Amino acid sequence: MNKKRKPHLADRNFPSAQEEAAKLKTPSRYAGPESSYRLAFTDTAFLLQDDLRPVRMQLELLKPEMVQRQYGVEATIVIFGSARIAPPDLAQDRLSQAEADGDAQAIARARQGVLMSRHYEEARRFAALVTQASRNLEQPIMVVTGGGPGVMEAGNRGAFEVGGQSIGLNITLPREEQPNPYITPELCFQFHYFALRKMHFLMRSVALVCFPGGFGTLDELFEVLTLTQTGKVRKRPILLFDRAFWTRLIDFEHLVQTGMIAAQDVGLFHFVETAEEAWDLLCEEFGLNAASNAGGVADDAPPANG
Repeated sequence: MNKKRKPHLADRNFPSAQEEAAKLKTPSRYAGPESSYRLAFTDTAFLLQDDLRPVRMQLELLKPEMVQRQYGVEATIVIFGSARIAPPDLAQDRLSQAEADGDAQAIARARQGVLMSRHYEEARRFAALVTQASRNLEQPIMVVTGGGPGVMEAGNRGAFEVGGQSIGLNITLPREEQPNPYITPELCFQFHYFALRKMHFLMRSVALVCFPGGFGTLDELFEVLTLTQTGKVRKRPILLFDRAFWTRLIDFEHLVQTGMIAAQDVGLFHFVETAEEAWDLLCEEFGLNAASNAGGVADDAPPANG
């Protein structure tokens, strides 16, 4: 016969919401979809009403914050970049197929895809390097991406391949993209609001690394640049991979010459070309050289050529 448990001074005074929801039995008369009898926090139709948008935004801020705190995530490096950049092997397969089909335009696009695929490998190597090297730091640094394919997948993959954890901040889109398979499941989040997602990119970041990309990448990059320029966030390293791409896409000097930005604003970011160059710059910025194995990519990181 089980002895009755003695009360403890720290026992709850009220049942938890989870306990209340679990034991709730709805009378049959009030079980229909038109009934308002449900507990408010279990009533999905109620929570999805327009008037509840502020509550949903608060939940979207709180959930990733609480989970990351639970798992001890305090410092991150954000990797931005195109979802359309394919791994080298897939890019080469597309080129081979285009050449077999004989479509000149498709061949030209596929050749460009092969050229751009180097950024997939560099993002993968950079994430592996960060993850491996930061194990020797007092405060480990975790890679965070937008959770999708392309450069985002490369970032999560690089961390995964050296046995590390990484974060994915996915978002619901009209053409739904599934989370890439390399994100740590406990740290794979889904957002509805772009604004809340971008806020979480910045809340724990010590640096932002931006690979070539399109509208979404530009949106995220200029959000960070604007917040840094205006002093709304603390200054942190912003690294742009591939100087040739960025300087052709954006004429920064023209912005300076026309007075649209100040001359010192071009100092808000740095161009880099390789994973090692990016990591070395971050080590110098934060004084990490003595604490990390920054001399090169770890032995079990993916090789430079994939």
